[in-house]
Amino acid sequence: MGRILNVRWITAALAILVLAAVCIALGRWQLHRLDERKARNTVTRTNLAAAPAPLDQILGPRGVVGDQHAWRTATVTGKYDASKQIVLKYRNVNDKPGFEIVTPLMLPNGKAVLVDRGFLARQSSELMPQHVPSVPGGEVTVTGRLQRSERGGHTSGGTPEDGTARLINGPDYAKVLGLNLYDGYLTIDKQEPANDAAFGAFPGPEIDDGPHFFYALQWFFFALLAVGGLVYFTRQGGRDDKSEDDEVVERSEARAGAAD
Repeated sequence: MGRILNVRWITAALAILVLAAVCIALGRWQLHRLDERKARNTVTRTNLAAAPAPLDQILGPRGVVGDQHAWRTATVTGKYDASKQIVLKYRNVNDKPGFEIVTPLMLPNGKAVLVDRGFLARQSSELMPQHVPSVPGGEVTVTGRLQRSERGGHTSGGTPEDGTARLINGPDYAKVLGLNLYDGYLTIDKQEPANDAAFGAFPGPEIDDGPHFFYALQWFFFALLAVGGLVYFTRQGGRDDKSEDDEVVERSEARAGAAD
């Protein structure tokens, strides 16, 4: 019986130690995410402070918006192609549901860039916006913030279907629209001629450390709790075993005394 209990105790102790190790690993992972977020915040602050520059000067020949370009202000001049406009569904700005309107801007070099023209709050339970502001005719100059193409894992939300999509993804849009698109997009800050007043503005980036540090503390606390519990119950078990041994000795002495 004692051997069975001993095996069970060893199994439980190993399980607790594995649990503590997992908690420590998760805590370290949260600290790693905190470091990544701080690095991203540094890039974002630098890009927000940078002066506007032409799109090709920022992106170079590859034409890909990377993490290092996020929130950088770019300027570009071209003509909108309203026939290839996409309505983004299930979007939220400042906790308000609605739609965003993405229109390709055709450039003199034969390429095009996706421009998120703005947010339209959903009215009641409408599935599509009742009115989409028309694009300005002729040449326009857009000054906006660069953003990476959005990706939704294994979903197809970045592939337009019937003029709608859930994500903005340059390569996926290019396949459907038949355009040579930059990999990324622009959100409008300023436009000449001016953007329609019906569009709502986009909020700026969240520049903070997030909850990662406190999550890490929680995981480390759980690990400490697990190890502390193991030590406590080990010592408690040792005391119980000692008490049982004392009882056995007392019974043996009592029997010996009775026999005398």
